[in-house]
Amino acid sequence: MLKKWLSESNYTVVFTGAGMSTESGLPDFRSANQGMWNKVDPSKIASTKALNDNVDAFITFYRERVLGVKDYKPHKGHDILADWEKHGIIQSIITQNVDGFHQEAGSKRVAELHGTLRKLHCQSCGQNYSSESYIDRKYHCSCGGILRPSITLFGETLPEDAFQLALEETQKATLFIVLGSSLSVTPANQFPLIAKENGAKLVIINREETDFDYYADKVINEREIGSVLSELDK
Repeated sequence: MLKKWLSESNYTVVFTGAGMSTESGLPDFRSANQGMWNKVDPSKIASTKALNDNVDAFITFYRERVLGVKDYKPHKGHDILADWEKHGIIQSIITQNVDGFHQEAGSKRVAELHGTLRKLHCQSCGQNYSSESYIDRKYHCSCGGILRPSITLFGETLPEDAFQLALEETQKATLFIVLGSSLSVTPANQFPLIAKENGAKLVIINREETDFDYYADKVINEREIGSVLSELDK
């Protein structure tokens, strides 16, 4: 059925969450805290307050995250989505992930709702830097300001350009596929409902059930995303 919907859809938009990245081996930032962070609440470190009041802990945390992303690569699911975009099977991707794996796999039309760990910018003047600066332990801009990852911190609104692109793509969708998101984070979790309200078929593929499964036309649980996409790709 899903394969048929995919072939018949005029405009397919894919929405990805943490489950897409964990299949690459990347730890889930929101799940059980591991290693050096098992006694720290990431929401308190990954915030504008921490950036202003606890900058050393903030930088240590995000240097670990930048290094962590470099240890992993896109999986076959990322590659399939990039190939589907190239061949016009899907039109765009909306992602909650900040690892940049979709672009690394070759996807071009990606709305990064929560920004990216691949870039840094100066909190004071806004100048852009590569995340390599953190790896090289360079934490300050030429103006003297603090360098921070270009992601949405707790206490910040979503990047306007990405949000607007995601909204426009969602409203165009005739098929909207959620991959690996619990759909528990607002306002990002509103996009599937907006797609549904605009007449799109809604498909949710996630290891666990979500509160939005009731609205979906098809739900697939307890499956690896890469495996499902591979089947559809045959």
